Amino acid sequence: MSVRRRKGIPKATPNKTKPSRDINKRLAFDAQAFLDSAGVSRKTMEFTKKETIFSQGDPAANVLYIQTGGVRLSVVNESGKEAVVAVLGPGDFFGEGCLARQPLRIGTATAITATTTLVIEKKEMIRVLHAEHAFSDRFINFMLARNIRIEEDLVDQLFNSSEQRLARTLPLLAR
Repeated sequence: MSVRRRKGIPKATPNKTKPSRDINKRLAFDAQAFLDSAGVSRKTMEFTKKETIFSQGDPAANVLYIQTGGVRLSVVNESGKEAVVAVLGPGDFFGEGCLARQPLRIGTATAITATTTLVIEKKEMIRVLHAEHAFSDRFINFMLARNIRIEEDLVDQLFNSSEQRLARTLPLLAR
């Protein structure tokens, strides 16, 4: 039995609302390209060795990503005693406290070598974290790895001798 079409009704055409896989690949978000480039809501900044990137008590309005170089995060108490909280390198984020509504920086970030950072405005960072899964996965993986490292450092500080702590710290600094 043959199927007859009524006059005036067009022949069915395939649904063309979905883009092809090739277009999806071309339009896919590239997290590394985002972190390697500047834009409207992000800019690259260069710092010399020992230059302060931000100080304890400064407004927390952006997240930074280290493209090249290294950064030391430290805090100073009321009596002036300084403690180094972290040493970060290429591929690391810092200053993310602003995303958790932290109004002021709780520490100081200082370049330990010539350093290039990508400064991402808070609004742009939140937008990209919500919109781009590849980027949010990368950021969450970084944050979890850093949390684990901080926990290990705390356990190390509480239970190991100074010689054991030094032996653990030297390879971390050499990375």
